[in-house]
Amino acid sequence: MDIKTGNNEFYVEDQQGNKAAQITFFEEKDDEIVIDHTEVAEDLRGQGIGYQLVEHVVEKARAENKKIIPQCPYAEKKLKENDEFHDILA
Repeated sequence: MDIKTGNNEFYVEDQQGNKAAQITFFEEKDDEIVIDHTEVAEDLRGQGIGYQLVEHVVEKARAENKKIIPQCPYAEKKLKENDEFHDILA
């Protein structure tokens, strides 16, 4: 799955070029990223795409030395259940 970068988002397109999965975020202060929404089209669910989108935000936060505040319930669950992500939580 090819994950693309947009303005404060990472996303996956379907064959028609429409966004089929996306995670959106915004920067809070100078050292925090807030994940506010994650959505995956029904026909793509169960393939780990949402998790991959969360991982992309984690990579961005680590590269920029920022912490993540997950307002999105899905992102919050995935970040809290994976021990490798605990260091990145604000």
